[in-house]
Amino acid sequence: MPPVDPALAAARTAVRAELADLAPDDLVLVACSGGPDSLALAAAVATEARRVGRSVRSRGYAVRAGAVVVDHALQPGSDGVAQRAAQQCRGLGLDPVVVRRVAVDPAAGGPEAGARDARYGAFEDVATTTGAVVVLLGHTLDDQAEQVLLGLARGSGTRSLAGMPRRRGRYRRPFLGLRRAETQQVCAVVGLEPWHDPTNEGWAAGAPLRSRVRGRLLPSLSDVLGPGAVEALGRSADQLRDDADLLDELAADLLAAARTSPRGRFADVGSSCRDRQSGLPISTRTTDIGKTGEEDEGGGAVVLDVTPLAEAPTALRRRALRAAALEAGCPAGTTTARHVEALDALVVRWRGQGEVHLPGGARAARACGRLVLRSGPGPGAAPTPHHEE
Repeated sequence: MPPVDPALAAARTAVRAELADLAPDDLVLVACSGGPDSLALAAAVATEARRVGRSVRSRGYAVRAGAVVVDHALQPGSDGVAQRAAQQCRGLGLDPVVVRRVAVDPAAGGPEAGARDARYGAFEDVATTTGAVVVLLGHTLDDQAEQVLLGLARGSGTRSLAGMPRRRGRYRRPFLGLRRAETQQVCAVVGLEPWHDPTNEGWAAGAPLRSRVRGRLLPSLSDVLGPGAVEALGRSADQLRDDADLLDELAADLLAAARTSPRGRFADVGSSCRDRQSGLPISTRTTDIGKTGEEDEGGGAVVLDVTPLAEAPTALRRRALRAAALEAGCPAGTTTARHVEALDALVVRWRGQGEVHLPGGARAARACGRLVLRSGPGPGAAPTPHHEE
């Protein structure tokens, strides 16, 4: 038997690990764009889905493997690209293969964020419709390095620098340990013809930021720091994710301790009272920080006692405040350290300042020892799921 190509063997091994906990006849979907990463993933899944749990002592069993192809309709001929990707997935034996055309809203945080939201919306819909228990994504180690660099440039903190998780909910990323060159090699070995998105080159005028990082920054970084720079960024992301997961748990506990009942939060408002943290006198009414009555009880406002927040370590407090902002409807991609610092000032540097305006039309204010974060107007008040990519 001829030896298996090393890149193909690495791809199959990575997929095998992500399928190992599935039950017989479970359905797994490959999110396939037609590019080399997702086509290589489809090829590996087509093989490994037939022999889950196989070993020297077990013949293994089969799970069902299909694909979902999303046409963003952002470039001429995108429908043809989607159909070609679907055809190659069917040729590998994947079934079902669903092609879904989506409408991208560029106002949802920009074209890239809008495309991402539309894409994941399609993934969720198709997975629910078909009964898929897992959706596999083709992100590679190169994508992880790009994500870390983008997070570093935004100054978004530990969570952003932690990059993309290997697993989150139904989503799994088997190839986070593989380089992009390996997925291209897999396609060549198995005879697949991937589509190369021209916007990914990073040199075209107006190319997306991630494409410029991919086409310009990452190669330069490797030239200057050496060929192991991408792997080092991936290791850093793994280590920071462990730290971020622990901090998130502790921040959630702090947020729970600071949460108060909306029904009784302004029992003393309407007459003079003193803010419990600063001692400053306050004379205010509920209309200063938002409407009352049925709208209050219907949600949309996050109400926190400032005392446990102020007593907490800075790292935990600011993490809890960011989580509160997201709960109040602030988009994750546009809620920056500057916004969190403004919220933090309401807790530990309170001097009677006015409300803080936050992304998504949300706002925050402090009165009588309470920090109130209220959603912006309109149906988009509830936060949308944030997918790292």
